[in-house]
Amino acid sequence: AGPAAAPEGAELAAVIGATVPTGFEQTAAEEVQDKLGSASRISRDRGKIYFAVPARSLPQVHRLRSVDNLFVVVQEFKDYQFKENKEHALKDLEDLVKKLPWTNPLKVWELNNSLKKKKTKRKKHNLQSPVSKEKLNDGEEEGGADQKDTSDQEDCAQNIADVEPADSQDTEKPQGMASQNSGEEEDNEQLDAKDEVQVNSRSGTKSGDGQTAEGEAKVLKFRVTCNRAGDKHSFTSNEAARDFGGAVQEHFQWKADMTNFDVEVLLNIHNNEVVVGIALTEESLHRRNITHFGPTTLRSTLAYGMLRLCDPQPTDIIVDPMCGTGAIPIEGVAEWPGCYHIAGDNNPQAVKRAANNICSLLRKKENKDSSTALGVPLDIIQWDICNLPLRTGSVDIVVTDMPFGKRIGSKKKNWDLYPACLMEMGRICTPGTGRAVLLTQDKKCFAKALSRVGHIWRRAQTVWVNVGGLHAAVYLLRRTWERAEERRSFW
Repeated sequence: AGPAAAPEGAELAAVIGATVPTGFEQTAAEEVQDKLGSASRISRDRGKIYFAVPARSLPQVHRLRSVDNLFVVVQEFKDYQFKENKEHALKDLEDLVKKLPWTNPLKVWELNNSLKKKKTKRKKHNLQSPVSKEKLNDGEEEGGADQKDTSDQEDCAQNIADVEPADSQDTEKPQGMASQNSGEEEDNEQLDAKDEVQVNSRSGTKSGDGQTAEGEAKVLKFRVTCNRAGDKHSFTSNEAARDFGGAVQEHFQWKADMTNFDVEVLLNIHNNEVVVGIALTEESLHRRNITHFGPTTLRSTLAYGMLRLCDPQPTDIIVDPMCGTGAIPIEGVAEWPGCYHIAGDNNPQAVKRAANNICSLLRKKENKDSSTALGVPLDIIQWDICNLPLRTGSVDIVVTDMPFGKRIGSKKKNWDLYPACLMEMGRICTPGTGRAVLLTQDKKCFAKALSRVGHIWRRAQTVWVNVGGLHAAVYLLRRTWERAEERRSFW
C-alpha cells in the first residue's frame, strides 16, 4: 500500500469490525445504521459487529459512541475446517497468509494512520500525565481486587490533554483483549515472534528509517494478536499467533515487535469462524471521556448503550442518582445535548471526581470552539439516593449503575437499598411515560426489589452484559400510571 492510498480513499471500500460491550450489539448496529447508513451484521462471536463503509467515512467511524475497538477485515471464514492434528492445523494457518487479500485493507490502515497523525501531534506534550497511572484500572466496573480511594486520584484535571473524544490514541498499548464469553475454553496471545528477530527489530528498523529518502519504504514493525474461543482446537492462541506471525513476517518482510509496532494483525478464532483483521485503534475508544477514574468507573460505551436503550427525546430530564465518576451523564450530554442531565451521588469523593471530569469536558469544548465557555446542560449534586431533592413526577428518565455490592456497598446492604431506590426513582419519574435503565450484577436482589415495587415499575427488557468479567444485567423499566406515594417506609 503505497502513497497512492490517499487519492483512492474516496472509492476504497472497507469492511470494518468493531468490538462492542457484549449484549449491546444491537444498539451498536442501530447507531451504525443511523450515523453511517450502513447495515451491520452481528457476529456469532458475542461483542462484535461488522459493517461495510467507504474508506472516506473513517473519521465518522471513529466517532461512533458504542464501539470499543475497530479493525479492518482482511478476510472472514464462516466455516473454517481446522485439521485435527496440531502441526497440520498450524501449517494451514501459515499457508493462509499468502492467500489473503491484504492490499485494500492495508490501504485502509494507511489512510487511517494519516488521519491519526494529524491528531496525535498535539498530544505529544502529555505523555507522562499522572492520569495514565490511574488509567491502568481499565475503566471496567467491579473488576479485580478491591481498590481504595486515594487522594492522589483527585484534582488532576489540570494535567489532562485536551483531545477530542475520537482520537483515543493513548500512550498505553492494549494487552490483547480476551474474548469475553465464559463457558468455553478461550485464550488470547500476541505473537512471541521468533525471539532472535525481536532482538534485532529495533536496530533493524533504525537503518530502515534512514532509507526512506528515495522512495524506499521504511520496514514496518508488527505484532499478531490472536483471540481464540472454543474447545475444538488442537492448538493454543499463543501457538497460532506465533506461526501465523512467522508467515506474516516472511510474506511482508516486516519486523516483529511486541510493544513498539506499527501494524497489529488480528487473528480472531471463534469455534469454526476465523476473521483476520488489522487494528485501527491503538486503545479502546471507551476511554474517551473519563480522566478521573474511581474504583468502579463505567465504560463510556456501556453508558452510551444504556442511555440509547431508553430513547431520550429533546427536553427530557435525565437523572443519574448514583453517578460515581459521571460516565453516564457525561456520555449523555455529549450525545443528547437537547436533554437536561442531573447527576448526583452520596459520596463526596465521587461527586468531586465527576465534577473534575465535567471540567475536563468543558475545557475540551472551549478549545474546540475557541469561543467563550459554552457550558453543558448538566448539573452535579451530592444527595441521598433514598431522599432525592426532586419534585414528584418531574423526571423523564433515570439511568444509573447500581452498586454491585462487591467494591461499593455490600450484598446485605443492597437488600434494603434496592427497594428504597426503586421507590424513590418511581416517585420522581413521570407516571405512564417515565423509564429507567438500571445496571446491576446483584440480579437476585434486584428481582426481589422489583417484585416489591411492581405497582410502579414494569420490566420491559433485559440485556445481559459482561462488565469486567462479571455477568451483569441492564434492565429497562417502564413507569406505570400508578401514583407513587410521597414517602413510604415499608422496607
